[in-house]
Amino acid sequence: MNDMTAEERLTLTRRTMDLLESWGLGAGDIIRILHLPETVKARAVSRFRENAPFPDEPEVNRRLAYLMRIEEALHTYFPRNPEMRSMWVKRGNRQFGKRAPITVMIEGGERGLASVLSHLDCTFAWDQTGSKSEYSQRSTPSGS
Repeated sequence: MNDMTAEERLTLTRRTMDLLESWGLGAGDIIRILHLPETVKARAVSRFRENAPFPDEPEVNRRLAYLMRIEEALHTYFPRNPEMRSMWVKRGNRQFGKRAPITVMIEGGERGLASVLSHLDCTFAWDQTGSKSEYSQRSTPSGS
């Protein structure tokens, strides 16, 4: 995400803020889920809605990428029902020990984001398990 223009980064920030607020997150939870620097105080989170992009830091960027993929996966699951996207994130889920996916993402940090994304997007899970590389090795004819 380092190669984004300032305008693209601001657009990503606003899109992410819309997503997180649609899930009912307050400033403290937004800071936790994105792992924003300690210099960002809860009272300053509102500026991200308006005119300030998120800090361009590796950990923040990875978490933004997870959130965008989670959003895309939810659109795939519920293409015509935005309310269900938000509801799914807030409801307890057996996969997560009856905890809500949003709780897993906030409390679990980057690992929690990866867990939720793995549940929603089997291609992500497949890439993470090494299955993709194992499949590539098996499907490549020997002697090549």
